[in-house]
Amino acid sequence: MELKRIVVTGIGAITPLGNTAGKFWDGLKNGISGAADITRFDASKFKTKFACEVKDYNPTDYFNRKEARKLDLYAQFALIAAKEAVEDAKLNFDEINLDKAGVIWGSGIGGIDTLTQEVKNYERSGEIPKFNPFFIPKMISDIAGGHISMKYGLRGPNFTTVSACASSTNAIIDAYNYIRLGKAEVMVTGGSEASVNEAGVAGFNAMRAISVRNDNPKTGSRPFDADRDGFVMADGSGSIILEEYEHAIKRGATIYAELAGAGLSADAYHLTAPHPEGKGAILVMNNALEDAEMRPEDIDYINVHGTSTPLGDISEPLAIKAVFGEHAYKLSISSTKSMTGHLLGAAGAVEAIASILSIKYGIVPPTINHFKLDERIDSKLDFTFDKAKKREIKAALSNTFGFGGHNASVIFKKL
Repeated sequence: MELKRIVVTGIGAITPLGNTAGKFWDGLKNGISGAADITRFDASKFKTKFACEVKDYNPTDYFNRKEARKLDLYAQFALIAAKEAVEDAKLNFDEINLDKAGVIWGSGIGGIDTLTQEVKNYERSGEIPKFNPFFIPKMISDIAGGHISMKYGLRGPNFTTVSACASSTNAIIDAYNYIRLGKAEVMVTGGSEASVNEAGVAGFNAMRAISVRNDNPKTGSRPFDADRDGFVMADGSGSIILEEYEHAIKRGATIYAELAGAGLSADAYHLTAPHPEGKGAILVMNNALEDAEMRPEDIDYINVHGTSTPLGDISEPLAIKAVFGEHAYKLSISSTKSMTGHLLGAAGAVEAIASILSIKYGIVPPTINHFKLDERIDSKLDFTFDKAKKREIKAALSNTFGFGGHNASVIFKKL
């Protein structure tokens, strides 16, 4: 069977750097940090008092009050990003086969804000337990994709992938596979997360996974730096429209890039730590290259997982050197998490958009907050520290690795 070609025809985002894809890209190329003191709750008693929140967000700018009350924040972000992507793609749902159009979404945690608030309300409710009738539909991780499908009448494949920080990359890969197998023609895909709340921050604090650089939040996320002390939590969403190439051409769609290949693997090693030799990361990048029928030398830019954690930032560069050999020193590499923070289950979608736009505009976004390179990391690799760099990018690879050892990589290329 001949596999279909898949292209990107729309993008949408709401992030700590801006509430549209355009503003997000402006923040990236200008090296802006989205980190600041937490405003969504009183974090004064917590070890970490800052995060990368979505700024200037008012639900009633996007939803009426009745709608907003039925939607957890992660689902609100999903609908906002998906709407921008649908409009960007200029999809006319009266002219496409809705049985062949679907939604595959990703979220690592889902409605944790709703869960937290309902448990707090229960503790205050006295003898008779009181729960919101929308508690379960707001909380469950699949509901964002359900809302998107209902809004646009999309009757094709619809489900949610959950693989921690790889969740939305897994969603993109599944959407890609459904289209290339001929099971769908158009897919709305991506991911969303809204975990900056009491439970989320306290949980990651207990794991010692997030930065406690409260004196200077904007420098909290510092991938590959010798003094990094964990990632910075972030909220938001990214969405892309994937479309079968001939379908896109027939309707005159604008094409950003081709999704050329994808890889999956598992570390099979540890609950939260990556394999120290990067074995899972090596396998997933090789799998993506094989799927794309590309050589290592064909890749110009890697948007790395690069979380600013002590172990992850060591293993990923080792894996890159193992896969790319001498070409590793000709690659541009950057961690956009240095600016956005870590969007957890939404990270892969947001970073896929960063990779797509790097191809479109020929700009490598920077890795900011570089002060002193960890001596265990090869200084000859080009991490694009501090400032964006102009460069023709014909192909970009984006890595996402999740707790549990879940690895996912996607390759986008210029048509």
